Amino acid sequence: MILNLTNLKDCMEKVVMDKLDHRNIDKEVEHFTSTPSTTENLAVYIFEELKKHMSHPKLLYEVKVHETDKNVMYFRGEYDENVSSDF
Repeated sequence: MILNLTNLKDCMEKVVMDKLDHRNIDKEVEHFTSTPSTTENLAVYIFEELKKHMSHPKLLYEVKVHETDKNVMYFRGEYDENVSSDF
């Protein structure tokens, strides 16, 4: 077994659901008091938080966040903090 799904579910509950579900993210989640709560930033946040709490963080390949049925953000752990998001 590569990863016990019960452990993954527990990690998802602790890291994602308990911290983000039914919350005013901009006011109640410290990270987002200074970072815009865009779908892109949510995906990065979830990825990084999952890595911190997983027993084998190298197994985390991708986080996918659905904003709507047609608006989906994928994050695979690589980004450049120096790139401007102003287009």
